[in-house]
Order: sequence, then structure tokens, then C-alpha cells
Amino acid sequence: MTTISPSLPSITSNVAVSLPKQSTRKKKTRLLRIQCRVDEKSTSTDKAGAGLSWVSPDWLTSFMKMRTGPDESGIPMANAKLDDVKDLLGGALFLPLFKWMKESGPVYRLAAGPRNFVVISDPEAAKHVLRNYGKYGKGLVSEVSQFLFGSGFAIAEGELWMVRRKAVLPSIHRKYLSVMVDRVFCKCAERLVEKLNRDTEMAVEVNMEEKFSQLTLDVIGLSLFNYNFDSLTSDSPLINAVYTALKEAESRSTDILPYWQIDLLCKIIPRQIKAAKAVSIIRECVEELIVKCKAIVEAEGEKLDGEEYVNQSDPSILRFLLASREEVSSVQLRDDLLSMLVAGHETTGSVLTWTIYLLSQNPTSLKKAQEEVDRVLQGRNPQVSDMKELKYLTRCINESMRLYPHPPVLIRRAQEADILPGGYKVDVGQDIMISVYNIHHSPMVWDMADEFIPERFDLNGPVPNETNTDFRFIPFSGGPRKCVGDQFALLESLVALSILLQNFNFELVPNQTIGMTTGATIHTTTGLYMSVTKRQNRVLELTII
Repeated sequence: MTTISPSLPSITSNVAVSLPKQSTRKKKTRLLRIQCRVDEKSTSTDKAGAGLSWVSPDWLTSFMKMRTGPDESGIPMANAKLDDVKDLLGGALFLPLFKWMKESGPVYRLAAGPRNFVVISDPEAAKHVLRNYGKYGKGLVSEVSQFLFGSGFAIAEGELWMVRRKAVLPSIHRKYLSVMVDRVFCKCAERLVEKLNRDTEMAVEVNMEEKFSQLTLDVIGLSLFNYNFDSLTSDSPLINAVYTALKEAESRSTDILPYWQIDLLCKIIPRQIKAAKAVSIIRECVEELIVKCKAIVEAEGEKLDGEEYVNQSDPSILRFLLASREEVSSVQLRDDLLSMLVAGHETTGSVLTWTIYLLSQNPTSLKKAQEEVDRVLQGRNPQVSDMKELKYLTRCINESMRLYPHPPVLIRRAQEADILPGGYKVDVGQDIMISVYNIHHSPMVWDMADEFIPERFDLNGPVPNETNTDFRFIPFSGGPRKCVGDQFALLESLVALSILLQNFNFELVPNQTIGMTTGATIHTTTGLYMSVTKRQNRVLELTII
């Protein structure tokens, strides 16, 4: 029997989390990393490459506020025990946040060490914060991610953000997306089919999380730079570099001591050395691609020709931005593109991973999705016009993003004093955690919240988003800083899954525990191994029907 566990790599905990009811739970925990010296005899071997000693800090209790009643702001304090806080600081932070929501309610304060957060698990409060960008900025997110994104629009604030978003957004227009479906999304999915065909012939177990990560890197490489990373057939160091950098950003958001602000320590601590190397790999790759494309644009004297301009030989976003002839520094362009590379690769890979997992655990839903794909596509590749007909598969993706949102937590900081819905007072500088995972799993928000039920979203209604669900469903955030690539991600996911479901059946390998960890998005701890078999009779079945 295969189980799913909210576990962390090489760790044990007392965190209980609500997951799909067909699954079981295991308990694990992680110790707080506080030593800044290198311990060669005892080091962590997790994906983040910490390389530091793990100790149980008794002194941490003196930093923790243990009262559970409301403070002067009216916000109740989470009853965060030492073991819980160690799990928060060292692991998948969205798991203990769910536990505390059940104990303290949809809005509570989490205090540990010099930092405290107001944790929001209520749609109305989340809507208030996300829509009021002038009152709430990125704050801590910008601080802990600047080492990776620089001044990229993903974390930029104020006027710089408005200018860069306005420059980037037009590149993801309708005509561009239509071209991407045919020339990029389908072609990359076909290469994955070829790869899986070879795997089925050898009857090997396939790590689909790894395959989806490779697929989405190839897609974003071609869509963004017109460059084929070819990661489906050759190892790309960029995949591990992206994961390492994002895991470091998440770790910094909960580190009790921001030692990474000290240059000397960053040069001797293995975790920081590994993170710096990862960022160098990503930046060097992006910079090289910009230089090559810029030389071509300059040589051809290319300029935009209409609002929905697409270069026929190179329809990439980079080509669009360079042809727009904006006065922007190479560093700014690099940081903007890096934001899109990291977000576009990481999030869609996670969406595909958890959607195929959920379908494999729900054979009735898998069959319905395959029947729809067969009926709509009739054995051919999908086109943009088919997307609105793949209603059930779209709802499967929506439901996957509800159960496994990417990212599971959004962080904001109050720029001015404010009052949240419910009368909760927020001071200037207050850090806010909007737990998307909590909102999506809350029994106060959703009926049968832990169940995979694609039909909960009306097949004949609009595709769910933050507006038509009143912020009950916010996988792409909401408000002015909503993800600019939401339509790109949905189309990419639909195309990939429709092509795969046409060709294969997927079954989870038995006796496998699927644990969860995070690196901005929700990953498995050890992979998603599946038995993949060809669908031999799908054309015959269509003919009979």
C-alpha cells in the first residue's frame, strides 16, 4: 500500500496535517539549525546542502511567547511548542501552520525569536491584504530573495515594480500563447512521450516528478529564450540550481538569526556556498542567452510591429523585450527574465507532479479525464481552441492546485497601520503570512476539504480564480501582484497532461511513501515513482463508441 506523509528529509515530527482521506499520516520533525561553524563530522545531507550541525536549542524557549490569548491587537497567539517551532524553522513551514490554524483560528500570531508573523487562513482577510498593495508590500520576501532575483519584477517594490511589470506583461499576449501551444508545449510533451515509450519497453519505474521538472525547464527555455535545454535527454545543472536557490530563500524567511547577512559567514558556511554557486549557474546561463539574442536583434534592426508582435523564427519573450527597444540595463533585464525562468519552471513542474499523483490515486477521475481527452482530441495534438473543451481535465488541475498550492504560503509586510476584517489591528512593519494551503484545506471554507473532487468546480461555469471564488481559491495569488504567468501555466499543464493521458496509464509504485517538503513550491521528498504503460486500445475504443 502506498502512503503519503507530511515528512521532511531525514527528519521526525509531531505535526499532524490534513491530507486526502485515502492517505495515511506519519509524524516527523526537524531540529533547528543555529550553529554557524562547520562541523565536518556531523552535517546535514538534505537537498538544501546545509552542511551545519543540528542541535536542540533549549535556550529557544526563552524567545518564545507561550500565551494563547489575544494580545492588544485582538489577534490570538498560537500555542507554539518548542517541537513545533523547530519544525517551522527547519522544514516545510506550511505544515505546522495548518495545525495552529485548527487550534487558534483563521487569524493568529506566531512569535518565535526576534520575528513574529500574523498568519492569515481566512479568504476575506487574504483578499484585504492582497488587494491593498499600497498598504502591504513584499517585505520579507524581497529581503530573503534578493540574492537570487536581484531587482527583478518578482520581488521589486513601488515604482520599479510598476514599470517592470508594465514592460513584461505585454509579452505574454494571446497570440504568443497560441504560438507556444503548437511550437513549444506540444513539441516538448512529444519528446517526453518518446522518452516514456522507451521506459515502458524496459518496464522501469519512472520518477515522474523528475520528468516533469525536466519537461518544464525545456518549455520555459524555449518560451523565454528560444533555447532548448534538452534536459529530457541530458542532465541540466539548472534544475538543481533552481531548487537549491529557492530552498535557501525559504530557509532565510524563518532563520531565527539572519547570519546570511554577514559576508564572512556566507563564504565559509556550506549552505551559503552552495546557494551562491546555484545563483551563479542561473545568472550565467541567463546572461549568456541575453547576449546572443541581443546581437541578433541589433544586427537585424528588429522593432515591435503591433501590440501582439511575434517573431516567426523566434517567438520568445526575450526577443519581444529586446525588440521593444526599452531603455533598460542588462542587469535589470537579466533579473526580470530570471524571475520568469525560476517561477515558470518550478511551479508548473509541481502542478503536473501532484495532478498525476492525484489522478493515479483516483482511478475514476483518471478514466473520466482520459475519456474526455480521447473524445475532444481524437488522437491528435491539442490546439488552443481545444482548451475550452477539456473542461474536466482543467478542473482536475484546478483541484490539484487547491490541494497542493504553489506556493503554499504568501508573505507580505504592512507598510502602514491597518485593521483586518474581524477587527484585528496590524502595526506598521508587521510581517504577514497568508497560508494558501490553510485556506485551500480549511473545512470552514470547503466542503470535504481534504478530498480530491474535480467536480466541486462547475464544469459549465467559469474556470475558478480568486475573483469568482471570492479569494477561496488563490493558487496564483490575487490583487495587483497576482502571477503574470497564470494563463501560461494552465495552458502548459493542460497540453502536457492531455498528450500524456492520450498515450499512457499511470499507476503509483506500491509500498512508496510520498513525503512533502518545500522549496517555494511543494516537492516530494524522494520522488514520485510510477509504473507507466501504453494505452494500446484507445483508438479502437473511440471507434466503438
